[in-house]
Amino acid sequence: MNTLNLPRSLSQPSAASHLRALGVIALKDWRHFVRYPLEVVTSILQPLIWLTPVYFMGRVFSVGGQAQGLAAYSGTGDYMAFILIGQALINFINAVFWGMGYALKNDMDTGVLEANWLLPMPRVLLLAGRTLASLMITTLTTAAIFVLAALLFGFKPSGNAVAAVLTTLPMLLGLYGFGLAFAALVMLMKEANTLVDVSSFLVQLLSGSNFPVQALPRWLLPVALALPLTYGLDAVRYWLLATRPLLPVAVELGLLLVFMVGMLAGGYAAFKGLERRVRRRGGLQAH
Repeated sequence: MNTLNLPRSLSQPSAASHLRALGVIALKDWRHFVRYPLEVVTSILQPLIWLTPVYFMGRVFSVGGQAQGLAAYSGTGDYMAFILIGQALINFINAVFWGMGYALKNDMDTGVLEANWLLPMPRVLLLAGRTLASLMITTLTTAAIFVLAALLFGFKPSGNAVAAVLTTLPMLLGLYGFGLAFAALVMLMKEANTLVDVSSFLVQLLSGSNFPVQALPRWLLPVALALPLTYGLDAVRYWLLATRPLLPVAVELGLLLVFMVGMLAGGYAAFKGLERRVRRRGGLQAH
């Protein structure tokens, strides 16, 4: 019985009300982003500033505009396209890392986590909502980076873009599961910066975002091949650059689907378990 005469959407939360709440959370983060124009410009120019030395260094070691060492490993000598595609996917990965883990830490630091946790919607959706604007912003800034890279560096990817996008989707969904477990770890340890920096660096290093994983030392190669993200990056490059895949593409897509299901289930279970533990210990309000 609705004794407080609340609207039905508040007294009995529905799927529609949850979707509206996700939209509100994403809109809030989007407004925060666009209200700082310099941050918008920096988010586009900063990756290009990092990539400019790579471009000129690559030209120094190229023969006829082709990186022959890279071609021997991957099947393509277009080192700039290879790195740009890897960097674009890493940007999406970082959006999930920072969107969940760091946003949760901000709520803890500002003392609003407990109040947010009382909202009549699943806490998992609260965390997912914090990444929606990040993913949208990352999509727009990545598109702008690609346009500028085409003008400055001659970036001209070819291949099946639709297949590349469809390959990326299960990888990103799997990352949501990983992000849930990561956010629970942040809630438990009350530290986000170090965790995000270290984990994103290791993922970027071991998944082959900037170089073929075959170039890693033999003792690190098994670790790289155990990461599903390695196969996501490899498959996307196969579709766009016609590189030689590490495994048959059908096998890589199967691994990504298994990763998606396993990480969503495992991440949700880890988040619920650690969240209950932190709640019992009264740690939501601490920072």
